[in-house]
Amino acid sequence: MSGETHSFQIQSLDLANFQPCLQEGEDAEEARNKTTVAALYKALTSNDVDVVHLLLAPYLEWWFHGPPTHQHLNRLLTGAPPYDSSFKFVPLSIVAFGSMVLVEGFDDCRSVSWVHAWTVMDGIITQVREYYNTSVTVTRLSSPEIRSQSGNCQSVWQSKLADNESVPGLVLAL
Repeated sequence: MSGETHSFQIQSLDLANFQPCLQEGEDAEEARNKTTVAALYKALTSNDVDVVHLLLAPYLEWWFHGPPTHQHLNRLLTGAPPYDSSFKFVPLSIVAFGSMVLVEGFDDCRSVSWVHAWTVMDGIITQVREYYNTSVTVTRLSSPEIRSQSGNCQSVWQSKLADNESVPGLVLAL
């Protein structure tokens, strides 16, 4: 939201040839979930409405954090005005933790960073959490030894594109 420009080189993912490799500690379900979400972005880019409808649950649960003027994904999927067709969702990274798939991107024209946290169940996207100009940290609270340590969380992912000094921070717990 500041007028600063970012001085890093952004490389977008080649969605046409996206083949997730199993990362260390990642299972086949996580790889499938990443493929599902990558297919959604590819369908959005190519305006393939049929594929979008196949990948999204009929009643997608939505959560948004950011200025109301930045609800680009909501407007894209619902057709609600005013939709700005010049805003493109180009994923720069896709990572999965179980059923949650995190996608991060940046819009150079607007100096806007975004993170989408998708929930994928049986190959269908059922939920999205959308964050704009927000530093997102994901923590894992699932193991008893972590829960028993007062004040300690295991950070498993953090957004890299938000300017952490001038944007709000948010923690997602798995």
